[in-house]
This record gives sequence, structure tokens and C-alpha cells, in this order.
Amino acid sequence: MHVEHLSLTNFRNYARLERTLPTGKPIVLHGANAQGKTSLLEALYYLAASRSPYTASDRQLIHWRAEEEPIPYARLAADISSARGSFSRLEMALVLERGAEGQMRFKKSIRVNGAERRVMDIIGLVAVVLFLPQDLALIEGAPGERRRFMDTTLSQVDREYVAALSTYDKVLPQRNALLKRIADRQAAPAELAYWNEQLVAAGSVLVSGRQRFLRELEVSAQAAHLDLTGRREVLTLQYQPNFLPTVAGNGQMSFNTLGLDLHRELSAEQIAPQFAQRLQDEQGESIQRGVTLCGPHRDELRLLINGRDAGLYGSRGQARTAIMALKLAELQWMRSRIGESPILLLDEVVAELDSQRRTYLLERIDGNTQTLLTTTEMDVFPAPFLSRATIWEVVDGQISG
Repeated sequence: MHVEHLSLTNFRNYARLERTLPTGKPIVLHGANAQGKTSLLEALYYLAASRSPYTASDRQLIHWRAEEEPIPYARLAADISSARGSFSRLEMALVLERGAEGQMRFKKSIRVNGAERRVMDIIGLVAVVLFLPQDLALIEGAPGERRRFMDTTLSQVDREYVAALSTYDKVLPQRNALLKRIADRQAAPAELAYWNEQLVAAGSVLVSGRQRFLRELEVSAQAAHLDLTGRREVLTLQYQPNFLPTVAGNGQMSFNTLGLDLHRELSAEQIAPQFAQRLQDEQGESIQRGVTLCGPHRDELRLLINGRDAGLYGSRGQARTAIMALKLAELQWMRSRIGESPILLLDEVVAELDSQRRTYLLERIDGNTQTLLTTTEMDVFPAPFLSRATIWEVVDGQISG
């Protein structure tokens, strides 16, 4: 997978950019802060995930000068070639329009080879792995950070997961609102049946998908982590679903009937009736509190090093090593799912690493994986790496080199 040409109009720092990306060489983007290095990586990520990793508001992606135009807009376009021999042009437009009542509305449109498409239709067209210094939040941060990691990765390659996640995110607030109305005696508990059915169908796909993803990811993550630690430390991924379905379906655990862990996979069909029963069991308390108390929106993922929780007991260095192993495993996992290497984006990561981790990472950047790295300090890269890289300088939304 390779982005051959990137075009940006009114996107973040870039009023206008037309750039052909070289093949077979990593691209190092260097320059001072706030010049547009990260914005270029953000554009590639947005084309893959249809969302930004840095902001929840797409409106913030539109160049500030474009706000002065009659119809403020931003446009991203990329020519993409695949190892399978296919070629596509992907275009996204972000437009602020004034509605009939004068309020501003945000609209996003997607085209592939000139034809209108939905977000669902472009899954797998572009795939990226983004590595940030802030990724330490995957260990030290709130559970939502780890759920986001699972969702973002799976959403790039699994259409069924994307559909389920979209449904779940729409149904959950509707069910919560109904729970509050029931508590206020403005609705009847029987009205929950419809929303329960929707939540169970979507949520079961999410739980099953996350379990399968982590089981496959752990193999590569453990191998990379062993290399990085001189085989002294073992990394384990521990998925902790908010409710624990079992193979027997009765909630009883035994050595012969494992629950939902990384050694026994359960299908969405096996999970669904157990999720439905859990919703029923907790219905009274959910009504009292006005929120849905169980489901994948409360799942957790913990990273363990030699059996100890890295978020509770690990050092800063151990956390960085675990995250690097996780990201390299993500790259390998995605490659196995889509049949070719995704694009690797490294935003100010290299300067954050010690010499051992830096060497380990740079040695794994080859010509088969299109890689873009940002830095404010060129001297963090060894000379042999720079000799095989393309170097671009970024100044105020302009690229030279």
C-alpha cells in the first residue's frame, strides 16, 4: 500500500499542497514546531480512518483563512496504489454550510475514483499505524484510551466491526435517555426491549472482535517485547470485558470451560444471549442510576509485564518498551489482515526513545512499508538511516526538499 500523491487544500497549516511521495524510502519531515509536520501525518491518518487522532471536531481541520471564504471548506485527496495491483483516487471534502435557519452545518463527503462513497465503503483502501509519544496513555491513561486503540485499529480493516460500533454509539445514548425517563415515570420498562435488542446485537460483535484482535496481536507483541528486553520480560495483553461470557453460557468458570480470554474465542452468537441476560439482571439498578451499566463501552485492556500490571507497577522505561512492542505488533497484525503493509506514521517518536529502542525501531523500517517520520532534531537519526531516507523541510505549511 502506497500513497503516490497527496493533495491538500485548506487543511490545517496547508492552504495548498501538491506532493508526490517517493517509493521505497522513509520520509523524514523536519522543522520547528507548529509548521505543519504533524498536519501532514494527520491528513494521511484522516484519509484512512475518516477521523483525526488529535481532535474530536472536524471543523478544526479547516485552515483558519478559509473561514473568511463564502463557503469554508477543506479538501484532501490521495492517489493510492496497492500491492494487489489496484489504483484508486480517494477524495474527502469538509464543508461548512449555512442552513435554512442561518446556523452553520458541517458536511463531509467522500469520493473514490469520482463516485460518492460512505465511510464503510473505503475501509481497507488506506490503512495506517500511528505512533505518538502520547501513546503512553495506552498504559497510564484511562480505559477509554485503550478502547479507542482497539476500535481505531479494527475499524480500518473490519466492516462488520465498523457497522457494529456505529450502531452501538447511536443506541447507547438512546437507551440511557430512556432509562432516565423510566426513572421519572415518563416511560415504561417494556420500552427497553427494542433498545436492548439493538445494543446486544452490536455489542456482541464488538466484544468478539476485540477478543479476537487481542489474541492475534499478543503473539507479535510478545515476540517484539522479548527482543527489546533481552528476553527478560514477557508482555501479556489482558482483555477485561465489562461482563464475562463463558463457553458454557452460564457464567460459571472452570479449567475445562474457559471464559472470554485470549485462549478461547467466543463468537458474537455465543456472547449475545449472555449479554442480553446481563442487561436484564441489571435493569433495576440501571433505571435507578439512569445509565447502562454493562457492555463494551466499559471494557478494559491491561498490559502486564511478567504478570504485573504495567500501568500500576511498571517503570516509565518499561511502559515505553511495551508501547513500542504493541505498535510494531499492530503493524504486523494489520499487514496480515489486509495482505500488504499499512502506512507507518511516527510523530516525534524517535527523539523520545533511548539508543537501544531507537536502533531497534529504525532497523525495522524498510522499503516495503511506506513510512513518514517527523522531528525537530535531525541529529537523533543515525547517518546510515538518513542516507537512505528522503528528507523534507517543513516551514509554515510549505515543504521543500
